[in-house]
Amino acid sequence: MSVTSRYREAWEGFWREAPGEQGSVFWDAEPALTAGRHVALFESHLADAGLPMVDLGCGNGTQTRFLAGRFPRVLGVDLSAAAVAHAERGDPAGQADYRVLDAADKAETEALHKELGDANVYMRGVLHQCEPADRQSLADGIATLVGERGRVFLVELAEAAGLVLRGLAQGPDGPPAKLVPVFRHGIAPGEVADAAVPEYLGAAGLTVLASGELPLTTTESAPDGTRIELPSKWLVAGRTG
Repeated sequence: MSVTSRYREAWEGFWREAPGEQGSVFWDAEPALTAGRHVALFESHLADAGLPMVDLGCGNGTQTRFLAGRFPRVLGVDLSAAAVAHAERGDPAGQADYRVLDAADKAETEALHKELGDANVYMRGVLHQCEPADRQSLADGIATLVGERGRVFLVELAEAAGLVLRGLAQGPDGPPAKLVPVFRHGIAPGEVADAAVPEYLGAAGLTVLASGELPLTTTESAPDGTRIELPSKWLVAGRTG
C-alpha cells in the first residue's frame, strides 16, 4: 500500500509554503544539534559504513547535507516533491542526491533496493507523523531498504512530547509561529506509543540492537527564551539472522 492521499497533500502544501532559509521550519535545527548527535550514537552500530545512506523523510535536506560529509553516498528521499525541490535548491554543490519516494509503497522501496543494494537508513521524526494505517507499511519499507546488511537509525518523539506540544498550542499567546503551519496543514504529530515503535520494526523482521533517549532540538524558543526540546527516543535496528 502507499500513503493516504490526504497525508501526501498535507505535506505538499506545507513544503510549498515553507521558507527556503535553514532553520525556518520547527524541526530544522542545525546539524550539530541533530544529525551530528545522532551519528555519534549510531555509527558504531553500522555493520558496513560504506553502504549507501538513505535519509528517509529528508525534508529540505539540512541533515542530508551533513550526512553527505560523513558517508560515501547519501540519498535524501521524501514523500513531498516540494520538499525535494527545497533540498535540491539548498545543495547547489550536489553533495547528496534527492528524489521523491513513498516509503510505504512496497514497489517503490523494492525498486530503490534493487538500484542501491542494502542501505543504511536515517529517519528522524517520520513514523509518529504518519497516518496509523501507514505505519506498518513504512516499517516494512525500511526493512526492504536495509536488506541483510544495512541498519536503520530511527528517532521518534516520545509519548511525553505530546504533552509539551499540546501545552505550546494552548499557551496564552497561541502556538509558536513555526508550529502554526504544521497545525494548519493537519500534520500535527500523532500519538504513537513508545512501545509500538520497536513492535512495528519487529513485525517487519528487524531486531533492535541499541536504544536510548535524547531530546529532539527544535528551532523555536519558549517564552522565557530557552530552546524548545521535545522528549524523544532513538534506536538502531537491523537483521541479525
